[in-house]
Amino acid sequence: MSWQTYVDDHLMCEIECNHLTAAAIIGLDGSIWAQSSNFPQVKPEEVTCIINDFNEPGSLAPTGLYLGGTKYMVIQGEAGSVIRGKKGSGGVTIKKTGMALIIGLYNEPMTPGQCNIIVERLGDYLIDQGF
Repeated sequence: MSWQTYVDDHLMCEIECNHLTAAAIIGLDGSIWAQSSNFPQVKPEEVTCIINDFNEPGSLAPTGLYLGGTKYMVIQGEAGSVIRGKKGSGGVTIKKTGMALIIGLYNEPMTPGQCNIIVERLGDYLIDQGF
């Protein structure tokens, strides 16, 4: 299965009649493995800051999380495993695997919990597969 298929069929899937706004799988080196057509253009320094927060949990909290120049307020996550952010009625969930970041962006009517389920389920599966 291609990485694009994971984005198209697993991240952009429907859950309770809702979909993520955008999604991507990005290697820990910052390379884009696959993304939805409307995923923002992510800057290398944004990926670096996200990876640093996984290594030093809480480092993004004072400055916020940036994706494609959009700032998200960092909210609860799971240290070293999941970062969650909020912006208005939407937000972001980022799950770290051994080799990649699984990123899902959402807006209402999707809930944060629905986004978390989609992103974290795929992340857990990829971890189990050695990725």
